[in-house]
Amino acid sequence: MIYNRATFQKLQTNQPTFNEDIHEIVKAICDNVKIHGDTALKQYNASFDKVELEELELPKDEMESAFNQLDSELKSALIESHKRIQTFQESIKIASTKGTSECYEMYHPLDRIGIYVPGGKASYPSTVLMTATLAQVAGVKEIIVVTPPKKEGINQAVCAACYIAGVDRIFQVGGAQSISALRYGTESIPPVDKIVGPGNQFVAYAKKYLFGEVGIDMIAGPSEIAIVVDETADIEAVVFDVFAQAEHDEMARTFVVSESLAVLEAIQKRIQQTLPNVQRRDIIAESLKHHHYLIHSASFEETCQIMNDIAPEHASIQTAHPKHYLNYIYKVGALFLGHYAPEAIGDYVAGPSHVLPTNGNARFANGLSVNDFFTRHSVIHLSKDTFDETTRSAEIIAQEEALFNHAQSLKVRGERYDTHS
Repeated sequence: MIYNRATFQKLQTNQPTFNEDIHEIVKAICDNVKIHGDTALKQYNASFDKVELEELELPKDEMESAFNQLDSELKSALIESHKRIQTFQESIKIASTKGTSECYEMYHPLDRIGIYVPGGKASYPSTVLMTATLAQVAGVKEIIVVTPPKKEGINQAVCAACYIAGVDRIFQVGGAQSISALRYGTESIPPVDKIVGPGNQFVAYAKKYLFGEVGIDMIAGPSEIAIVVDETADIEAVVFDVFAQAEHDEMARTFVVSESLAVLEAIQKRIQQTLPNVQRRDIIAESLKHHHYLIHSASFEETCQIMNDIAPEHASIQTAHPKHYLNYIYKVGALFLGHYAPEAIGDYVAGPSHVLPTNGNARFANGLSVNDFFTRHSVIHLSKDTFDETTRSAEIIAQEEALFNHAQSLKVRGERYDTHS
């Protein structure tokens, strides 16, 4: 079905993004880990992942071993990805101080961070690179990875990516229980200052539950892409952009917006023709059945309004003049311009992190960057002249707020108000 803006907006109203039924389950898991530590983690490994481990931590030398044994072509690809991410993040890394000579901010890397690396339907070395590299560039002192255990052991490419990106420790534990372990600490896992990385609804709810007690990158939902196309778009390429997003999981959302009804109809037809023959077909089919939208726009302005209403994780502009949209589509996690900047290349090697806001959160949030691994504090170091110029205003405001000792703390520094009397 092809929607116009009005019918699409009706569909989007009050769409649930999380399964509220799991909130109490996640709370119970987190609280259990807080109380029982490693014992709870091992029990959850056995019951949820069907893996029994005596030691939760992977021996550190296994990271280097995995790197050394990795297929040479894959190893080169991971190294190239790491270098491009590193170079980009270095280019946007914030200066150590910003401000004036008397009032400025100082930035300090976090001491210890935790990264969640999914391991359910697939393994994701790219997530390691897109998170740990940023922390590495920031100068974080200790980088810890948690990832679901597997009977065959942690994926070799994930271990190799950890080695490349400077991860210090890997723990074989996943789900909400791993997020709780990173917050509270257990006998094996130390508590961290901030938790980053994508995960399923249990991970997202655990982050939500623990938000405010530990740094959280974002409360992410299912992955999503919104694509703007015109007659110049490669229909086959757009179809596989849709499939690429849909294959993440059954909840992934895909949107295609165009002023051309004929282009949308061609895309719809090509999806139907191609779907039976693609890999991960069952996941893609389920995603497209419930979370795929073709939207016919009346104008350039309406297209931009639709895109900003969606506020997608990924926005791809595949038109004759993609830069025309640059200043008009701005509520996005990442903006991919042109036919040669597909979202898939952003997932792996472009440079910016692929950890991005979902569920319309791009209205107020941004993607992960090196600067998310710093704390900052202001420094106020005033001269006597500046104090003399400003203290009377501060005193007046303090008196208005009936905070008389605030005013007195200014007065006791000397009789400085003769010119104001």
